[in-house]
Amino acid sequence: MNAQLPLEEETSRFVDLAGLRVHYNEAGAGHPVIFIHGSGPGATGWSNFSQNLVHLAESFHVIALDCPGWGKSDTPSAEQSDLVEVVRELMDKLQLEKAALVGNSMGGAVSISFAVRYPGRISHLITMGSPCPVPNVFSETMTTEGLKILFEAYAQPSPENFKKLVEVMCFDPSFATDELAAQRSAAALATPDHLKKFLQPDNFATLLPGFFELGGKIPQISVPTLAIHGRNDRTVHYENSLQLVSMIPNSRLLLLNQCGHWAQLEHSAEFNRSVAEFLQHSYG
Repeated sequence: MNAQLPLEEETSRFVDLAGLRVHYNEAGAGHPVIFIHGSGPGATGWSNFSQNLVHLAESFHVIALDCPGWGKSDTPSAEQSDLVEVVRELMDKLQLEKAALVGNSMGGAVSISFAVRYPGRISHLITMGSPCPVPNVFSETMTTEGLKILFEAYAQPSPENFKKLVEVMCFDPSFATDELAAQRSAAALATPDHLKKFLQPDNFATLLPGFFELGGKIPQISVPTLAIHGRNDRTVHYENSLQLVSMIPNSRLLLLNQCGHWAQLEHSAEFNRSVAEFLQHSYG
């Protein structure tokens, strides 16, 4: 079925979570699937996943979260920043006992952490371009080309840096459009406090407390897991997904050639088909 892409405002929702006003986009019906975006300036649930939501909403209840500190959600204090707890509180508020989590980059790290912390609340774990909390053997971790440009765009949110940001995230330069760079720039500059919060020295530790100490607990993840990664990812090397599937017993890897950090954008048709089939085949 060829569905028309819904407008952002048609799917836009707000909810109050422990003193934070949090934004999300919602569509469809069925088993809940929560999409969690990456960390770049101007990232939102909608900008990361809009063209995936319409496909998955044909069969599932899809929710794309703006994490606190991004998009239309409030800027959190350090005490409000734990994104795993934000996801749990959102599920509680929406009365979702269990959901599949789909996370891009930082969102993948959130999803992995959630699977360890709340194993009874997650039905599927799907990551793409996600870090894995174990040491890499043959690739860089925190000094990749993409991460350097990401931090430059946070520190100096100029049009030139946003153009560099979308270019480094994609393998195919045709996806790194001026329109996409402008969209990310507008979303970032709309809330300067979000940019300042990300650059605080302890920010990652408050967003994902204890993430890099989870290595020994990853084999405890028992839910069906799909790790998607671009072979040409210049931000988070695909070794991370190799490590992830080597430790999770019920897991598989989809490695895409000619693909950067945004598999859901560059290979949207294959991403949508693979995620839908994975959810339908392994749930229930």
